[in-house]
Amino acid sequence: MSTTDVLWQPPADWRTSTLLGELCARVGASSFEDLIGMSLHEPQRYWAAVMAHLQFQWRMLPRRHVDLASGPAFPRWFPGGRLNWVDHVLAHADGPRALQAAVVTETEDGRVSTTSYAALARDVRQRASRLGALGVGAGDRVGIMMTMGAQAAASLIAVSALGAIAVPLFTGFGADAVAARLTLADARVLLASGGYLRRGRAVDLKPVFDALQERMPGLRIVIQGDEPAGPVTPDARSSLHAAAPHAFPAQDPDQPFMIVFTSGTTGSPKGTVHTHAGFPLKILHDCAYHFELRPGDRWLWPSDMGWIVGPLTTIGALVRGATLVCYDGAPDYPDAGRLAEVVDRHQVTHFGASPTLIRSLAASPRAVDGAVLDSLRVLMVAGEVIDPDHFAWFFHAFGRSRLPVINYSGGTEASGALLGNVPVRPIRACAFNAVSPGVDAFAADEQGRRVRGVPGELVIAAPFVGMTSGFWNAADRYEETYWRQRPGLWTHGDLLLEDDDGQFFILGRADDTLKIAGKRLGPAEVESVVLGSPLVRDVAAVSLPDPVKGERLVVCVSTHGEPPGALATSLADRIEAALGKPFRPGIVHLVPDLPRTRNGKVMRRVVRNVLRGLPPGDVSALENPAALAALQALAGQGTA
Repeated sequence: MSTTDVLWQPPADWRTSTLLGELCARVGASSFEDLIGMSLHEPQRYWAAVMAHLQFQWRMLPRRHVDLASGPAFPRWFPGGRLNWVDHVLAHADGPRALQAAVVTETEDGRVSTTSYAALARDVRQRASRLGALGVGAGDRVGIMMTMGAQAAASLIAVSALGAIAVPLFTGFGADAVAARLTLADARVLLASGGYLRRGRAVDLKPVFDALQERMPGLRIVIQGDEPAGPVTPDARSSLHAAAPHAFPAQDPDQPFMIVFTSGTTGSPKGTVHTHAGFPLKILHDCAYHFELRPGDRWLWPSDMGWIVGPLTTIGALVRGATLVCYDGAPDYPDAGRLAEVVDRHQVTHFGASPTLIRSLAASPRAVDGAVLDSLRVLMVAGEVIDPDHFAWFFHAFGRSRLPVINYSGGTEASGALLGNVPVRPIRACAFNAVSPGVDAFAADEQGRRVRGVPGELVIAAPFVGMTSGFWNAADRYEETYWRQRPGLWTHGDLLLEDDDGQFFILGRADDTLKIAGKRLGPAEVESVVLGSPLVRDVAAVSLPDPVKGERLVVCVSTHGEPPGALATSLADRIEAALGKPFRPGIVHLVPDLPRTRNGKVMRRVVRNVLRGLPPGDVSALENPAALAALQALAGQGTA
């Protein structure tokens, strides 16, 4: 599959059949290109139109769009306005959607629970009341380490309703990783699931909480009362189900409601701060205009609260008036057809997946065997770079060669999309067919000048709705990370190529850029070639010092099953044929697994450091420590 091949064409009637078409008509834009121009040059007019179109709720209207008196790194959004983002969700309980399913959860053992918007609102008020009784108030930090479902959604909303700040965490974290993040956030309370099922086995989280309590004796750990698995007995004194009405205060638009930690692929995790106006408005915008999500739709994107997609899907679906469908279990249990069955069983309209999950599903002929999938309207992919072959597989297998695949890229620090497909332009394999409206993003050289046809770095020329307001207690690190490399520009850290047709391709992280024999390319270019082999499960392309070339390419590969003896040579041949002789790897390592974060991202930084014989760096987000040990045995190989 080539990146130049068009997989999907927009409908001829997109001006009347899509939400983007409705927005164009509302503002008098004659084309999507005109709408993009207005979003960048008349942002106040653009966002006023978006908020009117999507019925974004203010308790007091803002005076203007943004105040940049403190500079582009620290904008004040919607000054003069007052709101509480949870109003959008609770309003559904008092309207025609009161009895509509807000959250549907299927557990690994097949149990299904449904929570209506009316029931969700009651649960939110009860939880907020009990949190208030525990002393939680405005500005306090509350950890949420819960499996996806109605309880996690209600907890996130309840914390936000009080003006407190949620700190979502992966349920798979160990005590050290949890303690590091909660200590940095200075959290007072942790709301947690007592356990869960994975591959038919009950996972008990009590040992994690016991160890955490030793590290943080002042932390109040609140175990949820009706989790489906695990022997943890909830402390009645910590129940969150004491019923009482609660009036929720209005907040400043820049009041934080959530701290989301980055995945840790590029260094120690950073606590990105998100606010009542920025994150919910950006996600509402993206759900409507990138994903074509409408009230009453059914949205499934397997995730965890600890990855930005967890809060994104929860807030996006519920603010929009859709139904959030959650699957709490291993995605390939009892076999790879489980997710397709979930889609059919719950009539899902929008299905999202990470590239890692897509590669795993594509390796099994059972993934969509017998599935109907006729309820689906939109597919979504995000989290890391996807190669053309697996993008095409997702389109043909789950999309039945007829649905748009919305490639979506932003980051924990951006709330939503910087780049993302829109359903009013043609879609090509693994490309992004647009910048997200309101985001002035482009590929830049080292001086910040726009480049096309050659790789540059992804930069943004102006502050954008949804951007983090900073790193928690680390303003200088925030400025150093994004604003000081190219003054006046947000430097995002991704290597980006814009082609002559205005299509964008992310080639990997800029700090993972390979410089071989004086030539520069992104790791994704190498990895996409390798992933074209059906034997390959995952891959990391890194560079090691070379006395002649300066750097030489080393590729680490994990496979589906036992690899054939000649695989390393055949993969090296494949890379040479696709990219040229200078890029033939010095060595191809076949390893049992590659180090990755909890959300499935390969930690190239760790791979590179270990192979160079250096300390791996921060590994608090590492999911599979055994992969690290296997790499350490290879340290020094592949260097001349």
